[in-house]
Amino acid sequence: MHELGIAQEIVEIVCAQAGGARVKRIVLQIGKLSAVLPEAVRFCFDLCTEGTIAEGAELEIVEPAGVARCRMCNGEVMLDRPFGQCGCGSTDLEWLSGEELKIQTVEVA
Repeated sequence: MHELGIAQEIVEIVCAQAGGARVKRIVLQIGKLSAVLPEAVRFCFDLCTEGTIAEGAELEIVEPAGVARCRMCNGEVMLDRPFGQCGCGSTDLEWLSGEELKIQTVEVA
């Protein structure tokens, strides 16, 4: 479960950037195509924040949809998995979004 390592890294980054202030809320973007399970990150989060300035912080996870552009017709294709097919029949897609894994917002006291 690589989500434990991801949760640890997020907590380390947030605590380092908080300047010693208590962290109240963290908003993460975890794209639908990122191969990271949001519920697994949420499960690991409380464990990773124990004894840190982020202990007790609220974790909000935003899941941007997968969006691709067809290289054949320039059509936009919504993706819920890392492959898909355009309405024109092409599977030659350029991913535009959905791979995000980033800290969007940190609120401190």
